[in-house]
Amino acid sequence: MVKIPIYMDNNATTRVDPRVLEAMLPYFAEHFGNAASRSHAFGREAKEAVDQAREQGASLLGAGPREIVFTSGATESNNLALKGVAGMYRKNGSHLITAVTEHKAVIDPCKRLEREGFRVTFLPVDHYGRVTPEQVAEALTDQTILVSIMAANNEIGTLQPIREIGRLCKERGVLFHTDTVQAVGKVPLDVEAMGIDLLSLTAHKINGPKGIGALYVRSRNPRVRPEPLIDGGGHEGGMRSGTLPVPQIVGFGKACALCQQEMKEETAFVLRLRERLHQGITRRLKGVSLNGHPTERLPGNLNLAFEGVQGDALLVALKDVAISSGSACLSASLDPSYVLKAIGLSDELALSSVRFGLDRFNTEEEVDYVIEHVVQAVTRLRRMNPLAELARAAP
Repeated sequence: MVKIPIYMDNNATTRVDPRVLEAMLPYFAEHFGNAASRSHAFGREAKEAVDQAREQGASLLGAGPREIVFTSGATESNNLALKGVAGMYRKNGSHLITAVTEHKAVIDPCKRLEREGFRVTFLPVDHYGRVTPEQVAEALTDQTILVSIMAANNEIGTLQPIREIGRLCKERGVLFHTDTVQAVGKVPLDVEAMGIDLLSLTAHKINGPKGIGALYVRSRNPRVRPEPLIDGGGHEGGMRSGTLPVPQIVGFGKACALCQQEMKEETAFVLRLRERLHQGITRRLKGVSLNGHPTERLPGNLNLAFEGVQGDALLVALKDVAISSGSACLSASLDPSYVLKAIGLSDELALSSVRFGLDRFNTEEEVDYVIEHVVQAVTRLRRMNPLAELARAAP
């Protein structure tokens, strides 16, 4: 028996793993000390918990624990990386490089930097949503101080060649930042092997709590020092002042540890669910196309365009299934997704696209339920759209 409603919007946020919640609970009322208060046991206890979480996050990334700076989430991490590097390294240059399909938490800070006199190159992507190292190389100038390319796209799941881009940046002596919000815990990441200097992540996309994220900041070869956005007590090595939210940090650490322990098995499981969902829909429906790269994509992301169907109408028809028509932060917009437009989709096809996001808590029974109801809903909506019927009947 399938329990409804079914949650398949895991690219927007994820359920907190019960093991994460269990780890967090003692730090609300029992071990409630301030991690900056070293003069008594309560504070030392909190600091030990923070130190352990820092190690857990660092281990997942192949980093050192002192290179993990806790933030309120990936939006703050991205802002600290971009604005912090721009502010600290402006004497070295005023040019940044990113891609047109980045999350708004990268694009909007870049636009603010443009208003402050920086020059930003927004690289176009191919029809899969990828940039190439060659594009980055051509865009580099003697004024370039930072390249920021996300590891995986939040809407279409496409993986970027960050290892090759990182290697290129190292060769050219340019700092490399990557937003790994969607990729961390889903695909292996290693900051040393991939030449990453700054890396953004958040807990709520890996079955951890909301309100806590981190920025990896390289400490050597080269040592990176972003200018802080928040001034105060000099917490987090002076890079992010503010009392540390110990319960959330503990949850962040536990979520990272679970990802490291279970990533291989979980990735294989989620990939099987995704393929079952994809094949189940496309075997029974014509006029369905995949958005994003067919293989170089997140295991749990499936973004499909249904010809002749409005994506929002499909969401309404599937009232027992939580899915989305694009990025969570833009869900109220009536405009076509800028990511789907960037990969060459028409307005009509972009507006007919729906994102399914699977994770460790989904089941085969849920997938089969969703397949059946998607097929029924699309078939019904197309019958209500005579233009869709004509298009399919055309030779």
